[in-house]
Amino acid sequence: MPWQNAALGMAGIIGACVAVIHGILVQRYMVRPFDAFALADKRIAGSTRRMVPLLLHFSTFIWFLGGLTLVAAANWFGPEARLATSLFVGVTYMFGAVVNCWARRGRHPGWMLMAAALVLILLGANKPGI
Repeated sequence: MPWQNAALGMAGIIGACVAVIHGILVQRYMVRPFDAFALADKRIAGSTRRMVPLLLHFSTFIWFLGGLTLVAAANWFGPEARLATSLFVGVTYMFGAVVNCWARRGRHPGWMLMAAALVLILLGANKPGI
């Protein structure tokens, strides 16, 4: 296996693992407290109660699918599809890393892991292995 494929696959594994951990933490520390608050406050509409948890988990879903797609790109995609996948997933990971670093003022492992995955994506997409 060429090292470019290994780098792209490892970026996918890191991204998918970060997404799973992110989903667990979002559920525990954001969705559950919001549900408790929304049930206590009758002014919050039912549509809002249904929509907020889905929006909170949207980034988790995208990062997880991006990780799976990177693993697939490392093993089965051609050079053009690898580059397109790397660009799309790389942009979502970069957005996650930058926003996380800014919001948490650098004191969070999530942005570091997403940045590491982004570096691996750049290495793997540079010269796709065949």
